[in-house]
Amino acid sequence: MQPFNQDPPGLANQYDDDRVLRSVLARRFEGAIPAEVEDSLRRMGALAGGELYRMQLADRLNEPRLVQWDAWGNRIDEIELTPLWRRAERLAAEFGLVATGYEGTYGALARTVQFAMVHLFHPSTDLYSCPLAMTDGAARTLIDSGNEQLAARAVPRLTTRDPARFWTSGQWMTESTGGSDVGASETVARRQDDGWTLWGRKWFTSAATSQMALTLARPEGNDAGGRGLALFYVETRDAGGRLDHIEVLRLKDKLGTRKVPTAELMLNGTPAIPVAGLTDGIRQIVPMLTLTRTWNSVCAASFMRRGVALARDYARRRTAFGQPLSRQPLHVQTLAAMQAEYEAAFHLCFELIRLLGRAEHGEGDDDERALLRLMTSLTKLTTGKQAVAVSTEAIECFGGAGYVEDTGLPVIVRDSQVLPIWEGTTNVLSLELLKACGDGEPLAVLRRRIAACARACRDDRLVAAVSIAGTAADRALAWHRTAARAGRAALETNARGFALTLGRATALALLCEHAQWSLDEERDGRARAAALAFSATQITRLEAIEPDDVALLAV
Repeated sequence: MQPFNQDPPGLANQYDDDRVLRSVLARRFEGAIPAEVEDSLRRMGALAGGELYRMQLADRLNEPRLVQWDAWGNRIDEIELTPLWRRAERLAAEFGLVATGYEGTYGALARTVQFAMVHLFHPSTDLYSCPLAMTDGAARTLIDSGNEQLAARAVPRLTTRDPARFWTSGQWMTESTGGSDVGASETVARRQDDGWTLWGRKWFTSAATSQMALTLARPEGNDAGGRGLALFYVETRDAGGRLDHIEVLRLKDKLGTRKVPTAELMLNGTPAIPVAGLTDGIRQIVPMLTLTRTWNSVCAASFMRRGVALARDYARRRTAFGQPLSRQPLHVQTLAAMQAEYEAAFHLCFELIRLLGRAEHGEGDDDERALLRLMTSLTKLTTGKQAVAVSTEAIECFGGAGYVEDTGLPVIVRDSQVLPIWEGTTNVLSLELLKACGDGEPLAVLRRRIAACARACRDDRLVAAVSIAGTAADRALAWHRTAARAGRAALETNARGFALTLGRATALALLCEHAQWSLDEERDGRARAAALAFSATQITRLEAIEPDDVALLAV
């Protein structure tokens, strides 16, 4: 007698199968998605659910490898990439994963089209989105820097669709003194007769195979702290193709993102060019952080979508206790809750992207620019936490199979876990959000946006759901006013709860607004069902613990 073997989960075309993505695009393009946009996304959707996903499963055990010496004893420090990463690099250029954001075809909607593609590409390419995020950030930083010479040299390569010319960029900020406290960086910049050279160790470099990098260093004689750092441009290889005074000390052994060649580098006199003066480097990387945090947010939603897609397909294939999981009420409720979290995260991301596109094309007003700054931190920290929770639920939907490595499922959890860490941890971004609140006016702008979502809702159940968002936001804003009067310690102690409350309240409001549009224009009640399910979750995350009690518990 042959034992029973369970069919594994599969993926369909990831564009055609994602109602949420297609609905948001239809709304942004006022009902008529351009044919060339839909064709490109459908082709990427077929790759993401087909060839790339199969490569990902087949390539599960393959990781990047550092070859430090050649056969004759020469130090070469070559990093060998996986086959999927090499394929992803070419596709990223051809499909314009970076280029689309800089082409004028779709105006302020260019970023929407770009990140729709990123959403499909990311979960099937072993985080090749990581170097692409830094590449996008570098292009914008160089454009905004006013350094026309550097921009003219690098930006056409960073934004090309020609794989033979395409460059990626590293973002070398983290040192062993701390990832978030970049003001403590130890890398020194020394002026030479023919330019500048950099000396120091970069503790995490996630794009060590890139052709260029932007990095922080302190010019000799500058003051300590962040103000004394300058932003430098580095091309990683010399005219002969060798690393230019850069040593790869090792590749990091990480919990997840194991396909990303994260390296520890030593800069031993690496030639570099100041991007925009010799101070205030941290301020100059703000455009980069805006984009990398946006990428991080979209990738979080994308990982959620992947977990849900696999779990839903498996529920149709797996029979237990006499019927498929897809007909068992408790399992269906679990899948619905995961889908609701995904939809909320998606709408939060694509509101941020809408604001970004308008700002880059000069269409946003002062309120929208303030909202963009606020929502960059808010969206990243909220979606990062959501991704970890949803990916954990997703692999639980497979029972023991979800815990077995050769199913390819556990990697969803391991790779999602980096998203609350990369580009600023939840706590760091919560503190940045406090700064972005300023005198409170940006919070008033956000509250008005939530109110606009409420006004758009006419369906009785959506009106009730969106009122939950308004109540949570009001509580958060009232807390902020009270805490601000009590002092910095009071603000910081519950900054995380404040941020997550605002993030989830905003996500709920945006989800309700879209659900009303979908009811009206698509005659589809599924977005409303998601909004109602999300409204039943814990939206308010503020805690009532006093600062003195927190201090006692932490000791």
